[in-house]
Amino acid sequence: MEKTEIKGKKFISELGNLFKVEVIRHQPDDQITILVDRNDLPEVVKTLYYKMGGWLSTMVANDEREINGNYAVYYVLSMEGNKMEEGDELPPEEKCWITVKALIPAHDPVYPSVALKVPAAVWYEREARDMMGLIAEGLPDQRRLALSDDFPAGIYPLRKDSIDYREKFAPYDLDKEPDYDFLYPEGEGVMDVPLGPTHITSDEPGHFRLFVDGETIIDADYKLFYVHRGIEKLAENRLDYDQMAFIAERICGICGFAHAVSCIESSENVTGLDVPLRARAIRTICLETERLHSHLLNIGLASEFTGNVTAFLQMFKIREQTMDMAQILTGGRKTYGMILTGGVRRDITDVERKEMNRIMDKVEIEFKECLDGIIDSPNFLKRLKGVGVLNKKIARDFSPVGPNVRGAGFNRDARYDHPFDWYKKVDFKVPVYGDGDVLSRVLVRAGEFLESISIIRQCLDLMPSGPIMVKKPFVEPYSHGVGFVEAPRGEDIHWTMHGNAQKVHRWRVRASTYNNWPSLRFQFRGNSVADAPLIVGSLDPCYSCSERVTVVDVKKQKTKIIQMEDLKKYAITRKDSPLKN
Repeated sequence: MEKTEIKGKKFISELGNLFKVEVIRHQPDDQITILVDRNDLPEVVKTLYYKMGGWLSTMVANDEREINGNYAVYYVLSMEGNKMEEGDELPPEEKCWITVKALIPAHDPVYPSVALKVPAAVWYEREARDMMGLIAEGLPDQRRLALSDDFPAGIYPLRKDSIDYREKFAPYDLDKEPDYDFLYPEGEGVMDVPLGPTHITSDEPGHFRLFVDGETIIDADYKLFYVHRGIEKLAENRLDYDQMAFIAERICGICGFAHAVSCIESSENVTGLDVPLRARAIRTICLETERLHSHLLNIGLASEFTGNVTAFLQMFKIREQTMDMAQILTGGRKTYGMILTGGVRRDITDVERKEMNRIMDKVEIEFKECLDGIIDSPNFLKRLKGVGVLNKKIARDFSPVGPNVRGAGFNRDARYDHPFDWYKKVDFKVPVYGDGDVLSRVLVRAGEFLESISIIRQCLDLMPSGPIMVKKPFVEPYSHGVGFVEAPRGEDIHWTMHGNAQKVHRWRVRASTYNNWPSLRFQFRGNSVADAPLIVGSLDPCYSCSERVTVVDVKKQKTKIIQMEDLKKYAITRKDSPLKN
C-alpha cells in the first residue's frame, strides 16, 4: 500500500481542546478511531459533522463484552467539508475518515442520542436498539426498524450470546393489521423522523403511506425491511475474508461487485496490504462496467415511468452490450467471483482489451443518440423537472449519497473525496446538478455513464504489467477498518472487526440506499400521487417492489390501497385521481 502522510491530526487536535479524546487506532493513514466518553458522544459527532465538514457514513453497534466487558458504538464520518457552496470543502490532504467510539456499559446499555444533534443518525440508532439492545436516550423515533412487528421482545440477534429464538415465534396472522404505528401529519416530531429499511442488502417489499390533500402529498411514511437475510450474523466467527466476498457480492443484484470490493478492502486497509497495481486497475474497470449497466437500467426505467416504452427498450438494448463487457472481464454476465483478498482472480488479455474498446465505442454512440431523443422530449422534461426536489439543507442533515446528493448540488463521490484502487491514476469529472429534482438525478447518471466509459478506456490504456494477486497477510485480532467504494447508487461502506482464527468478529454492511431512504419523505412533499413512483425510482432503490401504497385523504378521512401496476398507470397518465372512486 502506498505510504502517505497521516491525515486527520488537525481535527483531533481541535477536538482535544473541547473534549477528552483518545486516539486508539490510526490504520491506514487516512482512518482514525478515537474514544470519547459516552456523555460527550452527541457533541463530538455534531462538531465533526457540522463544524468540521463531516458526513455520517455509517454507525456500528458492537458486542465487545468478551474483549473489554462493554458494548460499543462507532460513528464513522467521512471528512470532506460541508460543500454547501462552491469551494466549501476540505483540501485533498485533509480528507479522511474519523470513527468516534464510545463504550456502553453492559449493565447499563444506554447512551445519549446523537440523532438529536445530527438527524442522519436516527435510523442507525433505531437499528442499534433492535439488533443489539442499545438504547439511545432521547431518540426521536422509538419504533422498531430492523425487526418485524411480531419479533419476540428482549431478544437482540447481534449480541454474541443471543439465543435461538426460532421456537418462540407464534404463527403470524396474515389477516391481522400490522402493529407498526405509522406516523400521521398531526403527530409531534414528524418533521424530524427519517424512515426506511436498514438493510438494503436484499430485495424487499415496502409499504408506503402517502398523506394527501386532494392530489397533493403533504407528508409520507413508509415501512420497509420485510426481508432480512441476516448476512452479518452469518459471517460472525464462521467466514474468512475471501468467503465474505462471495456473500457480499450477492447483497445486490446490480452492484454486487461494489459490495465485494468494499468488503475485501475493509480487511486490506487494516493490514496495509500492498495490492498489485494491475489488480487495482482491473477492480476499477469492473466497478465502472457495473456502473454502466446500472445507470442504463435506471434511465430506462425513468423513461418507462413517463410512458416512453421505446426509450426503455432501447436503453436495455444498449445495456445488453455492457453485460457482454462484464462477460469478457469475468466469464459471466455479472462481475461475480472476481475478487479475493490481495487482488483479483482473472487477468485481462490484449484480445479482451481490444474487444472492450470496440464495444465501448459502439455503446457510447448509441447511448448519446438515445439520450438526445429522451431529453428532447417535452413530455419527459415536463414530468421530471421540479419533481421530488431534495432541499440542500435536508441533504446536508441526512448525508445522502450518489446521484441523489450530486443532483442536489453536492460533489460527494468516494472516487473523488477518497480515491481508492486506480482512481488516483485517471482523470474524470463528477457530474453535479443543483436543482435537486428527478431530472437532475437522471442527468447525473447520464453524465456518469460517459465518465465511466472514459475511466475504463484510461485503465485499459494505462494498465501496468505485473502480478494480479499477492499472499494474504495475517490480520490482528480485534483490529477494525472501513472499506468503501462509490457504487452506482452511491457510497457503499463495509466496517469489519476481525476476530480470532482469521475469522470475522463483526461485519457491518451499509449499502448506499440506506442513506438515501431517509430524505425521501421530504422529497414526496408538495408533489402529486402520480409523481410518487418517479420520485422513488429516481433514488434507484435496491428493493424488489412496493407491495402496495396506501393513500390517505386527511380531509375526507378516506383511504384507498393502490397496487403497483395502478400506480404506474397514474404516473403515465397523471389524470385520474386514485381517491375519486
